[in-house]
Amino acid sequence: MTVLSAILTVLAVVAFVLVGTERPAQAAAVQEVTGFGSNPGNLQMFRYVPDGLPAGRPLVVAMHGCTQNASGYGTNTGWTRLADTHRFAVVLPQQRSANNANSCFNWFEAGDIARGSGEALSIKQMVDRMKSDFGSTTAYATGLSAGGAMTSVMLATYPDVFAGGGIVAGIPYRCGVGLAAAFSCLNPGVTMTPAQWGDKVRAAASGPRPKVSIWHGTADSTVRPVNLTELVDQWTDVNGTDQTPEVSDTVAGFPHKVYGSVVESYEITGMNHGQPIDPGSGSTQCGTPVAYILDVNICAAYHMARFWGLIGGTPPPTTTTTAPTSTTTPPPAACFTTHNYGQVAAGRAHHSLGQTYANGSNQAMGLYNTFTTHTLKQTSPGYYVIADGACP
Repeated sequence: MTVLSAILTVLAVVAFVLVGTERPAQAAAVQEVTGFGSNPGNLQMFRYVPDGLPAGRPLVVAMHGCTQNASGYGTNTGWTRLADTHRFAVVLPQQRSANNANSCFNWFEAGDIARGSGEALSIKQMVDRMKSDFGSTTAYATGLSAGGAMTSVMLATYPDVFAGGGIVAGIPYRCGVGLAAAFSCLNPGVTMTPAQWGDKVRAAASGPRPKVSIWHGTADSTVRPVNLTELVDQWTDVNGTDQTPEVSDTVAGFPHKVYGSVVESYEITGMNHGQPIDPGSGSTQCGTPVAYILDVNICAAYHMARFWGLIGGTPPPTTTTTAPTSTTTPPPAACFTTHNYGQVAAGRAHHSLGQTYANGSNQAMGLYNTFTTHTLKQTSPGYYVIADGACP
């Protein structure tokens, strides 16, 4: 009996070790967070933090549209996958039906769209919680539809918190206050001068202004496409640039414009109301198609993150639109000389944490500004090296 007992004990220990060693590691998941401040807007906070994320990595606040929820939006738009790949955290605010019957963020209610109050303050407190827990230093805001309109709110009211934003099928800040005015903003849309739009943002808060990526479907029957134009007017005026694009090209076949390297716009031809995705495993692909998350062969989340500087590397191929008589892409010139802002805007370089790097070679180019100038030489498609003084 003593020998049998010893054998059974050894077998139990071996079985325990085998089970323990074969158990798969737990993957990161979207999790709810409570206790993130006074939460005057009565919102819920969810977050996605990739396993092993170092302290001090950037943070993206991604806001769902009406009838959607936080986890589904973060996953289906591709933000959680991009977070794993490019090492940043994601905060996913969620509306409660008690606040809005359709689960829309209240981007049109005066008490929710001012600095220091309502839903805007609740979302800012979520960022504060992430800074406390993970040392997040740089934050970005994005969202679809009502979430896109709420993105305008966050960029306007907390320019000291958000370095960039992405507005998808959204509305300019303070387009209309109150439910009746909100419907007018959706359809037919409200038009103002760039200065009038800019004044609304400047009255909300002072501080450095974020760079903004703006997306809209040309067939959107819910939020009329004129809102793209009005958003461009608002954020170019706020950022101190005009409404004439320095870059006008196509990305994945869709018209893309860049204004002063601080505002960009994408017109998704033929797309109705929703956020563009491009399902697949490629480096520029993302997303799972569901209602209002639309497979149109371009991943908005990827291109937004790239515009902000969260993603480096080689840009996707583009086709020039400056020569309408030709249907082919002209070969690029060998050398390009301009300031770092211009190099980034043209897709030859990218920036991260205030520094600029050449695409492909990742050579350091100095501060991301208009005062530092370099010549970049293209040695192969998408690959650039610093060639100051080495080009004719």
